Amino acid sequence: MYNKKQLIFLVTVSYLLLACNPVEYKQKGKVVKVDPSHFITDNLLAEIEEKVVKLDGIETDCYVIKSRSRAVEHPMGPWCPTHLSDGADKGGIWFKDGKVYDVTGEFIAHLDKFYNDEEWKLYREDSSINVTNTLEGCLGAAKPNVEKAYQNHCVECLPEYFEDQSTTFIIPISPVYASRPSSSRHKALGLAFNGVKFDPPAPENAILSAHTLAPLDDHGGHVNPHGGYHYHAVTGSIKEIKQEDGHAPMIGYALDGFGIYAELDEEGKPSEDLDECGGHFDELRGYHYHAGPAGGNQIIKCLHGLVGEQISKE
Repeated sequence: MYNKKQLIFLVTVSYLLLACNPVEYKQKGKVVKVDPSHFITDNLLAEIEEKVVKLDGIETDCYVIKSRSRAVEHPMGPWCPTHLSDGADKGGIWFKDGKVYDVTGEFIAHLDKFYNDEEWKLYREDSSINVTNTLEGCLGAAKPNVEKAYQNHCVECLPEYFEDQSTTFIIPISPVYASRPSSSRHKALGLAFNGVKFDPPAPENAILSAHTLAPLDDHGGHVNPHGGYHYHAVTGSIKEIKQEDGHAPMIGYALDGFGIYAELDEEGKPSEDLDECGGHFDELRGYHYHAGPAGGNQIIKCLHGLVGEQISKE
């Protein structure tokens, strides 16, 4: 283990190395421009506009895309079952070790064994399940420090608790490859063609430490009080653009303008040469990303281009 002085030294050295080696941006491989016609217009708040925006000090031609946070091409929810007898149709999905599990009443009943922790008990003596079924409960549980009253609960925030939030995405029209990837911990990684955000991983440790579940619906999304409906997983529910060569279908764009494609190709096979962000090059699509498996809680891991902007309005 490092002591405090050693950690400070390592952080300082890392910072200096990054400062001395700034990110370089250059076109690499085939460049595929963002195609605004791919987006479902019913969920957009305005026509997609072109605008010159300074990104990381670079004047960049961008598309400005304003969308609602709610999905229009599929229903949202359900998330939490309300009784131990409820089946998969009454709940969403959860993940562990890369696998997806249906959040049924039976699943809720055995969380103590699932996590090898006797403190898990999300149900009452009458077999009803503790669910945050009010706005107050949602706000008390859907945050890093879960209020004590809402620990050992199944957490769901219904879309109707909040006015439909809007998000503005500013994305380079012609994506530019970066010499070094960047993380996107506090903003969207990209968006689906329906305008809904692809978010960074759900804060699994914070959720589980309070003995709560925050299930995704079967479409891979849930609602956050400050971000509206968003996806943490790709499950095949959203618009896909078929690729004539059998490649995995396209499902959206990353915030740097590179395309995002599904995990598996037409034969059900994943790509094997992906980089640390989940991307690679090919002759037809240039650099692009592939979504991770639905149970991985990570659609893409980082961004490898000149990153645009995302502005949410509550």
